[in-house]
Amino acid sequence: MESILSIIIQLVSGGAGGFGAGKAMPKLSLGNIGDIIAGLVGGVGGAQLLNLLGVGTSAAGGLDIAGILTSVLGGGVGGGALMAIVSAVKGALAKK
Repeated sequence: MESILSIIIQLVSGGAGGFGAGKAMPKLSLGNIGDIIAGLVGGVGGAQLLNLLGVGTSAAGGLDIAGILTSVLGGGVGGGALMAIVSAVKGALAKK
């Protein structure tokens, strides 16, 4: 089970990843709030996916440096990726 601190780290890094992706790809941006919200969801999802794959988890299940880095990297990348996916789907639906 994830600790609340891990989830907070995933949310913050996911929000930052979504916001950063929105700034890096302005044509895909959902607006600042939309980018951050998509990033929050993607951040937790991305970090959880890495944990399920066994990346960065410790045998004791504690919050060590590998767990923190997994949460930050998975959260940031997952947040940015989900923001881009949501934006692409939104754009495709708007064309119809």
